[in-house]
Amino acid sequence: MRLDPDTYISSGSREAIYRAAGACVAAVDAVMSGEGDMAFCAVRPPGHHAEPLAAMGFCIFNNVAIGALHALEVHGLSRVAVVDFDVHHGNGTQTIAEGEPRLMFASTHQAPLYPGTGARNETGIGGNVVNAPLPAGAGSAEWRAAMENRVLPALDAFAPN
Repeated sequence: MRLDPDTYISSGSREAIYRAAGACVAAVDAVMSGEGDMAFCAVRPPGHHAEPLAAMGFCIFNNVAIGALHALEVHGLSRVAVVDFDVHHGNGTQTIAEGEPRLMFASTHQAPLYPGTGARNETGIGGNVVNAPLPAGAGSAEWRAAMENRVLPALDAFAPN
């Protein structure tokens, strides 16, 4: 079944979708309980393009946003930050952050490129969205400069838990 021009589901998709989102929730729970200092979830399908009410760009649920919102709602954190470094902008995660001032979203991504979002002037609620678009072919020096000059200072100012 086709959900959008890029996103298909099959008979095994439901289990994969729930396991991916569940892995992010379980990772947050493990870190918050002290079971571990950090967690990494290598999940498929990915998540950062999924909008609150629509699949998009191979993404069904926005797994990282689910984990971040879980940390806010279940564990009582007051501020959570998501840093997304991908060739594509995480438009779905940004959309979710734009409606939630306790969630910061920062992104480095190539621009222009799919999905066509992530301009520097997209700043969310009180600056809780920070985009650092990079030109095609940008390398580690440009990426490091974006992190040092834009993303890390914004993270320090937001002071996530």
